[in-house]
Amino acid sequence: MFVLFDNGTPRGLARLLTDHVVVEARTRGWEELVNGDLIDAAERAGFEVLVTTDKNIRYQQNLKARRIALVVLENSQWPMVRTVAGQIVSVVNTAEPGSYCEVAVPFKK
Repeated sequence: MFVLFDNGTPRGLARLLTDHVVVEARTRGWEELVNGDLIDAAERAGFEVLVTTDKNIRYQQNLKARRIALVVLENSQWPMVRTVAGQIVSVVNTAEPGSYCEVAVPFKK
């Protein structure tokens, strides 16, 4: 799949998504785009999955008509993301067009 990481998504996660092409928003010059504009640009560019840390995106956007799957990480701290990396990979692997999934990532204690 063609996967886009927003600005808050830990880069290390890309190494674990070996069956996918991962691109960071900043490499496309999209670091200033927010929510709807970022999703629009990603869909136009053919991305199939957006991995984001914006937990409010489901409340800020109408996701029903979207073709891109959204995977939302509840925490962006790499040490904690790494603890649930297998689950994140699984969610990305099974993402369907227009789907939405939040992945619980524990906070460091």
